[in-house]
Amino acid sequence: QVELVESGGGSVQAGGSLRLSCAASGYSSSRYCMAWFRQAPGKQREAVANINRAGITTYADSVKGRFTISKDNAKNTLYLQMNSLKPEDTAMYYCAAAVFCPLYWWREDGYKYWGQGTQVTVSS
Repeated sequence: QVELVESGGGSVQAGGSLRLSCAASGYSSSRYCMAWFRQAPGKQREAVANINRAGITTYADSVKGRFTISKDNAKNTLYLQMNSLKPEDTAMYYCAAAVFCPLYWWREDGYKYWGQGTQVTVSS
């Protein structure tokens, strides 16, 4: 059974950094397309970043240059390094996985497996 468990969220001041982790079990992360999404209160869930099997990454415009997605296949873990955080980055962050990367990487319906989320709060 595939399971994704996020960790690393917390509260930080604007300009600070956090690193989120997503531990995967039940499959090999090297064989899956993986992504981070986030959902702020009262808003729809939105894609943040994606990394395919080959390690090629894609980012939402709002986080380019500030966030870095990566994975450690030996540890079966996905990461999201978040720097220069802004109050608008406040959200619940979710990791997601799919056997094949969806045509439109930002669409959540392209990912079959989801974690429970970890909260990130950025204060001004």
